[in-house]
Amino acid sequence: MTMTIPLQKYVTEFLDERHRLGFQSRSMGHALRGLSAYIETLALTGPLTLEVMAQWARQPSHRSEDPKTWARRLKILRPFTRWLRQFEPDTEVPDEAIFGSVGERLTPHIYREQEIIALLAAARQLQPPRRGATYETLFGLLAATGLRLSEAVHLCLGDVDLRDGVLTVRETKFHKSRQVPVHPTTLAALRRYHAQCDREIIVTEESPFFVGSRDRRHAHRPSPRQVDRIFQQLREQLGWVNRGAHAAPRLHDLRHTFVVRRILLWQAQGVDIDQRMLALSTYVGHAHVTDTYWYLSAVPELMAVAAECFEAGQYAAEVACD
Repeated sequence: MTMTIPLQKYVTEFLDERHRLGFQSRSMGHALRGLSAYIETLALTGPLTLEVMAQWARQPSHRSEDPKTWARRLKILRPFTRWLRQFEPDTEVPDEAIFGSVGERLTPHIYREQEIIALLAAARQLQPPRRGATYETLFGLLAATGLRLSEAVHLCLGDVDLRDGVLTVRETKFHKSRQVPVHPTTLAALRRYHAQCDREIIVTEESPFFVGSRDRRHAHRPSPRQVDRIFQQLREQLGWVNRGAHAAPRLHDLRHTFVVRRILLWQAQGVDIDQRMLALSTYVGHAHVTDTYWYLSAVPELMAVAAECFEAGQYAAEVACD
């Protein structure tokens, strides 16, 4: 695409500016670089138009035919296109008129205990054995703590306290760091993995905890895309029945499952859930406690919990009035 400045340079300047302001913009950066590469292959001329962006969003390589997914791809371009208009006034800004509204968050697949057990068992069989140990431990950690995949794969040796069982998650999605205590059984699994992992390489506090491959001098952490690809292979092998609203069960649904199972456990224990929600929100790294309360209304397994909370609040209000 011919502009005053090539689109790729604009993308770089925009992302650099957001980085200076404190935004990580990983997803946005991936999308914008993909758009730039797509436009370059087409050798288009003229301003950045809605038609071109819509064509990019519908690409078969994105592996989705859901208009809501296309709408989400266009939505992520909006900040950039608004910024670009100061340099290229004819740039068009995508809105909901193209593919409709992005809509609400989709209901996740909440894993049953046997499904998680089967996933870990399948991961254990991956070859070579160290690879199997890496993915079994990584998937187990996601299920046991609700960490985001990016948070787990970026753990360094210095972030994993194998004595006291505390993880330090640094510079997360919302630019905050937090400490995540783990259950003794999870700590035992982390210790076991650390002891099994071949560390005949240069090791520092900054070395990755989860090792995907190695050369003669450096350990390499598995990339989130690589981990997700392995998960998809195991998912197809296990033949799960999808109970969520997404196209298939996702690795990220382990995070949703952790939150749901914790709330259900509190309910069974008679714990005041409202008093614990802020702690849970902090533990999983939500930006707002409302993001944690979302589960009460969006996940079928928690609808009964939401109803009980409503009834308890209504009863308390009636007593107060009396």
